[in-house]
Amino acid sequence: MQQKNVSVIFDRKGVAAKKGRGKVEIRVYLDRNVRKYIVVGSTTKAGWKTYQHSRELELQLEHYEEIVRAMRILGEDLTIENFNAYIEEEKCKKVKETPLERDFIEFMRSEIKREKLREGTLRHKKLVLDTLVSYGKIKTIADLTPANIRAFDRWLHDTGERTEVTIWNYHKRIKKYTRILKLNEIIEHDPYEYCKISRGHSKPRTPLTEQELLKMRKVQLIDKLDRVRDLFIFAAYTGMAYADVQRFDFKKMTHKIGRLYYIDSERLKTGTEFYTPILKPAMDVLKKYDFKLPKITNQKANDYLHVIEVQCGFKKSLTFHLARHSFATLALAHDVPIEDISRMLGHSDIKTTQIYCKILKTTVQRHSEVLASSIL
Repeated sequence: MQQKNVSVIFDRKGVAAKKGRGKVEIRVYLDRNVRKYIVVGSTTKAGWKTYQHSRELELQLEHYEEIVRAMRILGEDLTIENFNAYIEEEKCKKVKETPLERDFIEFMRSEIKREKLREGTLRHKKLVLDTLVSYGKIKTIADLTPANIRAFDRWLHDTGERTEVTIWNYHKRIKKYTRILKLNEIIEHDPYEYCKISRGHSKPRTPLTEQELLKMRKVQLIDKLDRVRDLFIFAAYTGMAYADVQRFDFKKMTHKIGRLYYIDSERLKTGTEFYTPILKPAMDVLKKYDFKLPKITNQKANDYLHVIEVQCGFKKSLTFHLARHSFATLALAHDVPIEDISRMLGHSDIKTTQIYCKILKTTVQRHSEVLASSIL
């Protein structure tokens, strides 16, 4: 962010090394030896890079830049007193113009339009907007009170249709825009500063075992159920996520080494590279469809998978994402190092892979036998 009159500074007084955190300040250059410093937050040295490129900070820099530009155009003395007077005048105008009566949902919608979002992220944010509309009690910016946020949280829980993690993600997405409002001094306090929203815990996913995958491969299905099952099997024997399966291009994304084909690409969701083999069951699926996989929405695929789980007699909920978990567990059961599994799945952090990989009792037993035989 290149600003002529306004810039952002981290840890100007050099206290981060001792205290662990330093202040983030906006420096407003008014005239020679006339500078105003405005504290906008604090962060660690490691978190500074992310902080300085945040949309919220960018908006505040633009705001102060406009004030200085206006003072120059009007020929006003570039003093701290005059700058402060502008800030105070704006606050008074905001009270008179009642910006709190602005539609919060429309504000969110306009901000979302300005962001360059991936399709999946955009879909999630639109879902949050639709949920706020359904709730109907947070309409204007003035409605953004701690009490209303807590009431909204209770409403989300009372419907019984969403997990704790899903609800927490709703709040996380809304909080981004309440922070923008605070940084632009439209609201004095972010309501989330006074609300403790629990993230909760995700329900543990139980991946399919190798025997269950074999059963699913052999079950007789027709039409869309057959195609969805095949897509699931392809994902379960490559480790690919739904979005990456849907954009899979055999000619552009694979190469052959020895007897195996490998998919060498990057994930649509995160942009991280992944490199994974096409195991025989997945290759059989490709051959069945002449190397062009069927297309279907994730929601529809999951609907059909619930039908398939009944036909297979599984006592676990089938979702497309479970195929990815099953691949990780399958690879671990066959002694593939977790570092390699991480590369196959396209994880930037091996801790994510550790969540996916379920340590099977059979794996522990087999390794224990080897360990026992080595110790006299």
